[in-house]
Amino acid sequence: MVMFRYFCILFGIFGLIAIRGVEDHFFYDPFLIFFKTANHSATFPNFVWSKLILNLLLRFGLNTFFSLIIIHFLFRNREWTKQAFVLILLVFVIVFPIYLYCIYDRFQFGYLFSFYVRRFVIQPLTVILIIPIFYYRKKMIQEN
Repeated sequence: MVMFRYFCILFGIFGLIAIRGVEDHFFYDPFLIFFKTANHSATFPNFVWSKLILNLLLRFGLNTFFSLIIIHFLFRNREWTKQAFVLILLVFVIVFPIYLYCIYDRFQFGYLFSFYVRRFVIQPLTVILIIPIFYYRKKMIQEN
């Protein structure tokens, strides 16, 4: 049973790595090249709103799926997994419209601001914050 648990955690980690690895080929995101340019001199790309939004939602869904697998098998607590889902969803609900507005405004709100908001949309940064919080919580429960 322990091996299965570790396998699932590794499956989740490799799933997140795979999403990042195939982002150039699998997801429609014309802003990948825009943000990768070192001098930020790339022109604002043309894009299709509906296609962009659907791909961002798909990427969020896949990241959330693999993140929840990691959290579930790390802590083996369904309530915490549900709470992690709510937290991840809450962050997304706050950040996603802000990112879409940044795109609509052609990043006039600020290049770096838009870049970091985008990271919360397309990468599983929330899980990196949740895991230490849950470890601390688990430690506090064990001490009491």
